[in-house]
Amino acid sequence: MSRIGNSPITIPDGVEVNIQGSHVTVKGPKGTLERDISEKLTVSVEDGKIIVKRPNDQTEIKSLHGLTRSLINNMVIGVKEEFKKELEINGVGYRVQKQGNDLNLILGYSHPVIYKAPTGISFDVPNPNSIIVKGVDKELVGQTAAEIRTKRPPEVYRGKGIKYIDEVIRRKEGKTGKK
Repeated sequence: MSRIGNSPITIPDGVEVNIQGSHVTVKGPKGTLERDISEKLTVSVEDGKIIVKRPNDQTEIKSLHGLTRSLINNMVIGVKEEFKKELEINGVGYRVQKQGNDLNLILGYSHPVIYKAPTGISFDVPNPNSIIVKGVDKELVGQTAAEIRTKRPPEVYRGKGIKYIDEVIRRKEGKTGKK
């Protein structure tokens, strides 16, 4: 019994859901998202709620049931209110600037790193040491934030680098001299 898969998704005001076979389209005030789902599951809209049903209790179908419901729920939430991830830059001389839709990252390399914004993603730079990645697609927001973080991951001795705002870096002590 999938507790996540069996719970219905409430469609908020201003969001329109269109289901054509195994293709789900969700339109809202922030944008439009489309996704193909497994043909083994049935998705329907009843009384302002999206219901995902499975035909039997095979292991593969049971695992797809909760996944599909979560993906559709994230689509509904994303078009109503955007998802966002916050990144923090630590290090002397490390900073970020917004150039149009792209980011200019200065991370201690001999050259600045230019990160081009994927389609559907917007950046907000409130100060030179923080980045906010925003978009309607939760998967794309997380992937973009992870790619930015890989440009200079946080190091464990001084904590320099790019990290998520809520990430905790376990610090190492470093070398100690002979006594």
